[in-house]
Amino acid sequence: MSGDFLAAMATESRRRAEQARRRVSYDTLIVRARQAAPPPRLKLHTRFDVIAEIKRRSPAAGLPARPLDDLPARAHAYAEGGAAAVSVLTEPSRFDGSIFHLVSAARALDGHGLPAMRKDFIVDPYQLVEARAAGAGGALLILRLLTRAELESLVTVGRSLELFLLLEAFDEADLDAVKSLLAALGTEGLLVGVNSRDLSTLQVRPERLFELAPRLPPDVPCVAESGIASAEDARAAARAGYRAALVGNALMDATEPQRLVRAMVDAGRAA
Repeated sequence: MSGDFLAAMATESRRRAEQARRRVSYDTLIVRARQAAPPPRLKLHTRFDVIAEIKRRSPAAGLPARPLDDLPARAHAYAEGGAAAVSVLTEPSRFDGSIFHLVSAARALDGHGLPAMRKDFIVDPYQLVEARAAGAGGALLILRLLTRAELESLVTVGRSLELFLLLEAFDEADLDAVKSLLAALGTEGLLVGVNSRDLSTLQVRPERLFELAPRLPPDVPCVAESGIASAEDARAAARAGYRAALVGNALMDATEPQRLVRAMVDAGRAA
C-alpha cells in the first residue's frame, strides 16, 4: 500500500458516512443514540491500563482475515484479563470490520462494566452518533485526517454523547496541534495517543513512542499505540510516561489473550 493510504481511507470513510446518512437521517439516529442505555464509563487506573483491540484484518501487517465467530468470547477474555476498554475496528474495506462487531462487543462488555471504543477513520459527526447508537462508550479520532474546525466539531459532538475520545497523533506537529486543542477546549473526556505506525506510509517505528514521550501533554492520559507486543513493551511504555497501551495484533494472535492482557497490565503497573 502506498503513502496515499490515509487519504484513501478518509475518502472511503466520507462515502460510507454519506451512504449511512441516506439510509438513516442524522436526526433519527441521534434520537436512537440518546435513547440507548448509557454505556459503561472509561475508568483508568492511576498507573497503567490496556485497551485491547478486536479486528479481523491488519493490512499494514499483512495479516489475513481472522474469523470472529465468537467475538463476545474474545471481548470477555479481554475484560477478564483486566483491560480497561475494548477497541473495535469497524472499517470494512481494508480491515473487514463492521458496525455490528461494535454492537456485539458492546453487549458482551456491558456485564463487565467496560466500554467499547469505535476505531475507524472517523471524519463526520454522524459516525460518532453511529458509535453511540451501537453501544460504544468511546471513539478514536486521527488528527491527520481532520482540520482544526472538524476536530472541534467532533469533540463537541462526542462530549454531548458522553463519549471518551482518543486523539491519535504521529509526530511533533500532531502533538503541538493537540496541545493547542486541549488549551482551547479543555481535557474532559479526552485521551491522547501516539501511534508508532504512520498511517500514511504504514511503517512502524516503535522508538517513536519514546522519542515523543517528553512532548506528551501533562494533564491528560496518554496512550501508546502500535509496537506493543509483550509485557516488557508495556513496562517500557509505562516508564516513558504512558498511562495505557492500545494493543491489537499481539492480542489477536495470542492463543491466550486473557493471559497476555493480564501480563501487560501487571508489568505496566509495576514499572
